[in-house]
Amino acid sequence: MNHAVRETQQMDIRIDSDVVRVRQVVRECAQRVKLSLVDQTKLVTAASELARNTLLHGGGGHATIELVHDGRRSGVKATFRDEGPGIPDIALALVDGWTSGSGLGLGLSGSRRLVDEFDLASQPGKGTNVTVVKWAR
Repeated sequence: MNHAVRETQQMDIRIDSDVVRVRQVVRECAQRVKLSLVDQTKLVTAASELARNTLLHGGGGHATIELVHDGRRSGVKATFRDEGPGIPDIALALVDGWTSGSGLGLGLSGSRRLVDEFDLASQPGKGTNVTVVKWAR
């Protein structure tokens, strides 16, 4: 995921209202790069799920929202990092319906389907890093 970064915003995710703020910033960025309304909704939904995962499962962390360009199109890249317990089995965590808690089990797998690029790295005991990109069409 090498892209030219045009602008970056970093935010802490420590409390519920931080998840709301991430949603707002992602929506503003999606509008700025002229994502369609459907693609805006997909990206905001994915970012909301990932921010909530960062808070609930990772114990809080950080989001980095970037306006990116790959030479022919613009997009929004969102990265979520935590230093929580990590994900012991990434393949299992990406299966629809799998949940580590009381959720529907659609957070990671659903987020992956909503974006154009998805990268997940996690180590037990060291935290999780999820990066997504949605491109303007």
